[in-house]
Amino acid sequence: MLRQTVRAGRVAAGVSLVAIGVVLALPGVPGPGLLVVFGGLSMLSTEFHWARRLRDEMRRVVGRLKGSSDDG
Repeated sequence: MLRQTVRAGRVAAGVSLVAIGVVLALPGVPGPGLLVVFGGLSMLSTEFHWARRLRDEMRRVVGRLKGSSDDG
């Protein structure tokens, strides 16, 4: 029973973080939207394969962007 409660809490927190991050990512709303989305996906990735794939893709894109800005 404890395992199911922890899993439900993790999923609820992850979904909440993704939703808040999407709102923060909107134009005109201050805040680290994409960072919050990444945190939510990291929480969800412990339970769902789709979230793990999306988190890894975000990590790859950010890595590529960081690498291209260093070439300057």
